[in-house]
Amino acid sequence: MTRFWIAVTLSCLSAWGHAADALHLYNWNNYIAPQTIKRFEEYCKCKVIQDFYAGMDEMQAKLTARGPVYDVLVPSDFVLPELIRKGYLQALDRKQVRHFANFSPTYLGRPFDPSNRYSVPYSYTTTVIGYNETKLAELGIQVDSWAVVFEPQKLEPLKGKVSVLDDSREVFSAALHYLGYPANSDDERHWREAQRLIQRAKPYWAGFDSYNYANRLANGKVWLALGYSNDFFLADQQTGQEGARIRAILPKEGASWAMDSMVILKDAPRPDLAYKFINFMLDGRNSAELTNLVGAGNPNRAALPYIAPELQRNVVIFPDKSASGKLEAMMPLDARTRRLMATLWAEVVSR
Repeated sequence: MTRFWIAVTLSCLSAWGHAADALHLYNWNNYIAPQTIKRFEEYCKCKVIQDFYAGMDEMQAKLTARGPVYDVLVPSDFVLPELIRKGYLQALDRKQVRHFANFSPTYLGRPFDPSNRYSVPYSYTTTVIGYNETKLAELGIQVDSWAVVFEPQKLEPLKGKVSVLDDSREVFSAALHYLGYPANSDDERHWREAQRLIQRAKPYWAGFDSYNYANRLANGKVWLALGYSNDFFLADQQTGQEGARIRAILPKEGASWAMDSMVILKDAPRPDLAYKFINFMLDGRNSAELTNLVGAGNPNRAALPYIAPELQRNVVIFPDKSASGKLEAMMPLDARTRRLMATLWAEVVSR
């Protein structure tokens, strides 16, 4: 997710993980409002030191390399089983976590952590298409399908103006949906067909980008992107005062949906602050800022009274029954399919 606000990341501290009264948060880029961080610091009388990732591949690589020690991590649900298996997470003391009753059963007891032993829902996003409404209208291009990302005939007038996430799982998921296959397919033929589709489209793209694509969309350097729903919300906030609008659309073929959760690392230096942060974010007013200021979908029922009505009506942020039918939650892939995806993706990015 793309960085719009400047955040101070003190990753060069020699005493990382040992700073007194400091919570170390490893989160998606731009997935919490600075105002929320400031109020938590005032509440807990501590400092929040943030580090950011743009995707699950990057996050897992850093944990595997045993880099800086964090207290709280906000991973997507489909990687939870791997984090649990590798022993990165500590089981939650449910007596220290309040407000579980705020969540609809829809967001609890999911296959990734059936008893919520390790995870607490944070928010959710959809992976969709964002575009510059004015530019696409001038070109007479209708945006309702993944075809504008993958078909050369559609891409020709957009050449060099299309950005795609630098994330193997997300790009393959979009390609699989466009081809009519499940994003969680374990059929090698589906993955190879998706690779051919991606390779055919790649020459028309500006490149793979998970950090700056929404900023570039907001300033007109790209006109269309495959990315996250909340990033497109933030891009539109940047351009809104100047008259340009960034729109987001759920493609008719379907798209992926992912819920992110708060977890506590097994070697967290300040688990006491981690629990304070989790409880703070479960408060309805604080949780509502994830939607009002960041544009993320919200699983917290206590937040709904404080969320702007127009955002609750936005089906990209809060999918209604019809939109939900087009969304597929990404599941953990089996080891063979993960290796296949990694191989196919390496071939894509190297050519």
